[in-house]
Amino acid sequence: MAAHQTDASAVDLTERDLTERDLTERDIANGQRLAGVLFAFGKQQATVAARLSKGGVDRSSIVLLKALAALGPSRSSVLAEAVHSDPSTVSRQVAGLVKDGLIERRADPGDGRASLLAVTDDGLARLQAQRARFALSLARMVSHWDPADIDRFVELFERFLADHENYLPTLIIECANQARSEGGK
Repeated sequence: MAAHQTDASAVDLTERDLTERDLTERDIANGQRLAGVLFAFGKQQATVAARLSKGGVDRSSIVLLKALAALGPSRSSVLAEAVHSDPSTVSRQVAGLVKDGLIERRADPGDGRASLLAVTDDGLARLQAQRARFALSLARMVSHWDPADIDRFVELFERFLADHENYLPTLIIECANQARSEGGK
């Protein structure tokens, strides 16, 4: 199917392709409902990120630290790919993290001309502290839930995230191409 290719230039989607291909009315309604809650969640997350940023905790910094901690020492281009961002944007963000002592540049043992980025001990401490604060806050938020409901929610959310990550290239193509055609570009 053209809608599931990952080359954006090879995909020409119509509104019918996006709404009717292999989907039932219930599938479409579920997608609309899910889109609604995800947009609402995204808006809430953006509000939290804006407030945290005013307090000196930049969400993009946390995302880069978390990705780099998971990857281990990596080139900037690998980090950019891991966070689905433009290399020049990541380069600017990394410069600030290096200046703050949260990331360091190391010589690449495989190529002396290149450098690897690595999270410093201070960076790991900042990341761990932020994760702990976030976990405690979320624990307070759902403390009135039945533990079985929390277990089931987390299980389903983890499943959703795995499917989302696997489908992400197609999702980007379907949504970006449609946005371009609507915007006249």
